[in-house]
Amino acid sequence: MSFHPRTRGARVLLASFLMTLTVVLLSVFTLAQDVETPKYEIFTGYQWLHPGGQVPVPFLPYNAPQGQKVPDMPAGFGASFTYNFQKYFGLEGDFGHNWDDYETTLSVGPKATYRTENVNYFLNTLLSYNRLGVNGLPNANGIGAILGGGLDIRITHLFYLRLFEADYVWARQNYSSVVSSEFPYLRRISLEGVRLRTGLVFNFGYPPALVPAASCSVQPSEVMQGEPITATASGTNFNPKHPLTYTWSGTGGKVTGKDTTASIDTTGVAGGSYTVSAHIVDPKMKTGGEATCTANYTVKEPPKNPPTISCSANPSSLQIGGSSTITCTCTSPDNVPVTVSGWTASSGTVSGDGNTGTLNTTGANPGPVTVGATCTDSRGLSTQASTQVNVENPPPPPPQATKLTDCDFANMAKIKKPWRVDNECKGKLDDVAKNLQQNADNKLVIVGNAEPTEKRPNLAAERAVNSKAYLTSGEAKLGIDPNRIECRTGSAGTMSAEYWIVPAGGTFSEAGTQPVDESAVPAVPDHPHAAPKKKAKPAAQQ
Repeated sequence: MSFHPRTRGARVLLASFLMTLTVVLLSVFTLAQDVETPKYEIFTGYQWLHPGGQVPVPFLPYNAPQGQKVPDMPAGFGASFTYNFQKYFGLEGDFGHNWDDYETTLSVGPKATYRTENVNYFLNTLLSYNRLGVNGLPNANGIGAILGGGLDIRITHLFYLRLFEADYVWARQNYSSVVSSEFPYLRRISLEGVRLRTGLVFNFGYPPALVPAASCSVQPSEVMQGEPITATASGTNFNPKHPLTYTWSGTGGKVTGKDTTASIDTTGVAGGSYTVSAHIVDPKMKTGGEATCTANYTVKEPPKNPPTISCSANPSSLQIGGSSTITCTCTSPDNVPVTVSGWTASSGTVSGDGNTGTLNTTGANPGPVTVGATCTDSRGLSTQASTQVNVENPPPPPPQATKLTDCDFANMAKIKKPWRVDNECKGKLDDVAKNLQQNADNKLVIVGNAEPTEKRPNLAAERAVNSKAYLTSGEAKLGIDPNRIECRTGSAGTMSAEYWIVPAGGTFSEAGTQPVDESAVPAVPDHPHAAPKKKAKPAAQQ
């Protein structure tokens, strides 16, 4: 296949232009403007075509063809019809024809348009039917595609000048009737050309023109004399790119306006209904560029309403002897100054400072106590309010631990086993176990003691731990849960162990005792293994 620098250069130039136009369109779509969009667009104008390819030379032998370049076609015209679904996208049907050897295209496809106030940019991608006629060759019919874009300049909203349209035109044609299959590049050819257009665009089906309108609102719509009002105006159907002017006026109070908002000073205005008005003008519109709106508001003269008061207590329930903070909220519907005073209590004593009082329930009777106060405004109008505090008797003290019995380890100390629980002590522990078995919620605290003269380390703790071991896993198999027994050491200075019963909800509060770390002080068996004797060192030789 032969190489044609001019054709390739034209394709590269057109591709560069289309890429640039695509980037421009994608960027400007992000800055969309509100521009009227016609429903239909019709283009008609001049068309120049560079077909961009080779065809067989006419009248040569079937098996010995040669190629010739299809010449440019400067004489031609184009027309298109676009139906716009919305302001950016439409469906385009296109017709183009050129003479002097001729090529005719009939195409359809999507079209994207970015619209500004004076210029429209567009891209289209079309599938086409192509008919190519070269003198001396049979007419060829094939499929093709058109990809391009251009720029339209506004004359009026009904007429635009298409300054240019540049398209890449591709077509596939078949000359199998005049060229052998041994020459595929001339038997089935591809045209890759450039099409340029200019002309007029006619626009139809614009939406009906919208009449500018305005709406006004006030906040609040009802005020007391002297309170300010804010008025707001908004316009619709104005050109969003044109600056608007706002003129404000009113029938009651001083109106000060700035652009879309105005403030109304009602100081000294008599009670009644009034109106505020805004006149909106688009100075760039010669006709129809203005609208007026109004809003109503009411001014009320100050009434003489008594103040309102509500009180609350924190805490609202407490024991005799405690205190509660009473808070009263006093306000005037007429916004005049108010004070809280005149604190009273049905029982106990109350003292107040401003809107806060304190109830002291020392000496009060159990039951509800009513605490009240009076709210008075600067005009002498007053209102009373009260709240209740429930006073309760104090709860009974929690149960205390009681000493059930104790064991004396003096006899065991005489036989060099000062830690051992003897039979007398075991009998007492059997009674302790019976108490725990009959009272499942009771717990036991064992306090081990030792005389100061006893030198064995942890002896007091061992007496407590050995007692616990007998109750939980001793030979009597009493089986008391170890979690119900706490071992402690005491400061009584005697060879003893004390057994304290702690009822459910009770506490053990004997002073001078410390908990035993049972992981460091294990129970001592009755017959501990003797430590191995150390061997004597041999006498040193002389």
